[in-house]
Amino acid sequence: QVQLVESGGGLVQPGGSLRLSCAASGIIFRLAGLAWYRQAPGKRRELVALIISGGSTNYADSVRGRFTISRDNSKDTVYLQMNSLKPEDTAVYYCNVRTIWGQGTQVTVSS
Repeated sequence: QVQLVESGGGLVQPGGSLRLSCAASGIIFRLAGLAWYRQAPGKRRELVALIISGGSTNYADSVRGRFTISRDNSKDTVYLQMNSLKPEDTAVYYCNVRTIWGQGTQVTVSS
């Protein structure tokens, strides 16, 4: 079965950085398109970034230029590097492949 396990969340000050990781199992990772979503309290889950098997990426307008999604096919892991974090980036971040979701990791941006 497919499993996704996120890590790397935490508390960071505005302007700081975090790197999220998502380790996948049960899929042919190198062929998979993967995405990061987030859900803030009282808001709908939204797409943050995605990366296809060939390495092309796309980002939500709100994070473009600050966040970078990448993948390491040798480790079956997808990353989300988040720089210049803002309080409005506070959310639970989820890794996704097809209809499978990870358990989520909390990111809190606050002084």
